[in-house]
Amino acid sequence: MSNGQPLIRLEQLGKRYGVHHALRGVSLSLHEGEIVALLGPNGAGKSTLLSLLAALSRPSSGTLLIKGQSLSSAWNAVRRHIGFVSHQSLLYPELSAAENLQFYARLYGLEDGDARARQVMAWVDLLPRYHDQVRGYSRGMVQRLTIARALLHDPQILLLDEPFSGLDEAAAERLQRLLQRIHDEAPARLTLISSHDLPRTLALVDRVLILKQGRLVVDAAASAHDPAGWRTRYLAEIGG
Repeated sequence: MSNGQPLIRLEQLGKRYGVHHALRGVSLSLHEGEIVALLGPNGAGKSTLLSLLAALSRPSSGTLLIKGQSLSSAWNAVRRHIGFVSHQSLLYPELSAAENLQFYARLYGLEDGDARARQVMAWVDLLPRYHDQVRGYSRGMVQRLTIARALLHDPQILLLDEPFSGLDEAAAERLQRLLQRIHDEAPARLTLISSHDLPRTLALVDRVLILKQGRLVVDAAASAHDPAGWRTRYLAEIGG
């Protein structure tokens, strides 16, 4: 774990929806080059935390700094550092992959959107389908295209919310290899993966966070346990 300036710093972060506390007093620092698992049962606050880190919502309490900047003072600047893969692809199925990516390239103000779009399509092994409508893509292909969209502007922080969800075994294995390659090719990028697929996620990460009822209950190196040990600890933490 790096001792340098964190890319993301949380201090007593809280998020409340009415009387429901989705996050309670979460404090942690995340650094460049880390690839981190965010684990927890449904309703633990994982998606809420990722939404806050993606600058899609604002915290109810506490401090959230991204590259030393707060959302309140630098909302748009902060969002440019982030690529987010959520449960929704944010792709237009009636458009081709090329049209989708070039649309987002214009939103990001990229000078040569077509060249960059082709580059990220090659990264995710979809370049031969560049001009095909997204509605003709398989679930696994849509997920890889969504990752291409998230990487289009070369973000320093990549957030993935349940990236393996809904994929068959072959597609999940291919995505796991892709995520490892993406990290290897941009080793300074911070990647945070929320997932229920413990074996695949643990094979990728060097740090593990576990949320329970909106609280951070585990923050440990992935090397602290083997996969079987992590499964035992995970079940103990969320069941206790």
